[in-house]
Amino acid sequence: MKQRVLLAVLLLLPMGMAGAQEVDPNVLMMLQKQLAQQQEMLTQLQAKLAAIESQKEQTAPADVNLAKLQAKVDALQDSQLQQTRQQQALSQKVDYVQNGEINWPKGMEWVKNVKFKGDLRTRYEMIDEEGSDNRNRARIRARIGLDTKINDDVDAGFRLATSEVWGDNAVSGDADSTNQTLDDAFSKKTIWLDLAYFNWHPKDFAGLNVIGGKMENPFVRVGGNQLIWDGDLTPEGIAVQYTRPLNSDSSLEMFANGGAFYVDETKSGADTSLYGGQFGLKNTFEDKSYLLGGIGFYGYSQLEDHAAFVTVDGKDKFFGNSNSGGVYTDSYTLSEFFGEYGFNVCERPAAVYASYVQNNAASEENQGWLVGGKYGKCKDVGSLELSYDYRDLEKDAVVGIFSDSDFIGGGTNGKGHRIGATYQLAKNVQTAVNYFMDEKGDDEHNYDRLQADLTFKF
Repeated sequence: MKQRVLLAVLLLLPMGMAGAQEVDPNVLMMLQKQLAQQQEMLTQLQAKLAAIESQKEQTAPADVNLAKLQAKVDALQDSQLQQTRQQQALSQKVDYVQNGEINWPKGMEWVKNVKFKGDLRTRYEMIDEEGSDNRNRARIRARIGLDTKINDDVDAGFRLATSEVWGDNAVSGDADSTNQTLDDAFSKKTIWLDLAYFNWHPKDFAGLNVIGGKMENPFVRVGGNQLIWDGDLTPEGIAVQYTRPLNSDSSLEMFANGGAFYVDETKSGADTSLYGGQFGLKNTFEDKSYLLGGIGFYGYSQLEDHAAFVTVDGKDKFFGNSNSGGVYTDSYTLSEFFGEYGFNVCERPAAVYASYVQNNAASEENQGWLVGGKYGKCKDVGSLELSYDYRDLEKDAVVGIFSDSDFIGGGTNGKGHRIGATYQLAKNVQTAVNYFMDEKGDDEHNYDRLQADLTFKF
């Protein structure tokens, strides 16, 4: 049994890594026909050899012919042995490869449940901030991960990604970005753990997902907006997602999301944590258009009087939030209202969306809002998606360290436009352009940012 498993691994692992291909049965039939012909020839030669050996008269010429005949028989036997081994190998593949899929031997079935995925993005970026020199840089992002089915109720996954160091902390990567600037004399680039999670979705409780570890953001962000949360943020803790149809045809659906997350753990004293929840409804109409709306609540514990989470060149960074003496001066208890309407225009998908947030723990500079829209969807080669949004985010509306890292250079206390376009160049290849036209800070100075991307997915 051990020999059979070892042979299967040696034969099948190379195919499993590149995608299994079905064995051509014609090749196997041809080998079988050749073996039959050689077997017939070998039988004739062996009979002829036996007749010669039975002759009593041994002459020199006969000895020469006999030696030549023996050599031919030996060569034919070697050839037949090699082809027999080749036939056995192909037969072994036929046993494990059928219809382009591998039938893994017992004990290795788990391999078929593993799915690898990743992407590589190259970016040119220009930043033009009033009062500062223009900045031009090239950046890359590389991510690779896997998802696996543990059993019918549990999945798990993890992902590695590039990222620059988190301020002066050389042991952590940037929480809001997986970009790496091409810099520092061809230096090697750092790789960090970006995701590591489990997802429990019991089949007896349809619509429920319990996710734990370092995960994708579990909260709905209409239009993919980044008013409260940066798109690259991967919170750490536990989250629950639940969806349920409210009528017989499932056109009306409710959803609820909640979570508790670790922000900063201390050896003594209370930890800083984030607690949040969302509730909403989505109605899908007969023409496949839809209307979605909901509310959310998020609260941070032990954030007021907490020191800055990040320092750069020895200076504390609060990403626009109010601070004094090196600590946060406000608490953050957020209320969110959001909505999205999706429909078709000229047989192409379109959507408009809006989000509003208010920090109830701050008395001023505590609101933020965003409106936006998108048209088209990059799915087939040659397809185009256009997008636009405008936002106004006051100083203490949200916790700036977790908000969009591209808008005004990251954080709060700014407003402005974003215009974007994405084009599907080829299968798994996209190009995109985004342009930010913002006003930043109390003096509302100009901040423009251009990003041109080329992304490869696998």
